[in-house]
Amino acid sequence: MFDPAHLASLLQHYGYWAVGGVVMLESAGVPLPGETILVAASIYAGHSHALAIEGVVLAAAVGAILGDNAGYWLGRELGTPLLDRFGPRLGVTPEKIQIGQYFFRRWGGYVVFIGRFIALLRVLAAFLAGVNRLAPPTFFFFNAAGALVWSHLFGYGAYMLGAEIEKVKGPIGIAGLVIGAIGFIAGLRYYIANEEALIARAKEEMAKEPVV
Repeated sequence: MFDPAHLASLLQHYGYWAVGGVVMLESAGVPLPGETILVAASIYAGHSHALAIEGVVLAAAVGAILGDNAGYWLGRELGTPLLDRFGPRLGVTPEKIQIGQYFFRRWGGYVVFIGRFIALLRVLAAFLAGVNRLAPPTFFFFNAAGALVWSHLFGYGAYMLGAEIEKVKGPIGIAGLVIGAIGFIAGLRYYIANEEALIARAKEEMAKEPVV
């Protein structure tokens, strides 16, 4: 669906709206190539000048912020009731939900920011932040910061480097996946070894300041 010819046609017909729309849908949880269309639009802007790079970057940033906010509120409004209803059948007990909320309270902002640069997390981070009740001001700040840094880095990078950006984008994506995988494995091992202590700590922290 999103081969180079199709992307070129989208950009020619819809311009900034195509960039903002695809990025927004990806950020809201739909598996679409948001980063790819940002890079393609930036290269297109550099070669054809039919689009202004400032507009491309702005469209991507706005789309990312809006989409992430939609995913976040969907997670807050729908994720928790679904977990309460079906979680126990999947082994997701109230204690484990509380650990997730504790984790996001301490490090959730960084997950939202870093997730903007990792393909799988880019789709899921906002929704998970909502499910785990990350405080709205914290989410808004790290979400906006991540969207602005990401759109400027890849937008202006592709504009200046052209097709050469793929030589940089590829290793960045691979490095992000490797770091994410290492972090997940390390976190899982730590959780397994310290589950009871984490449950106790989460209960203590949640009791001090109830999740909003």
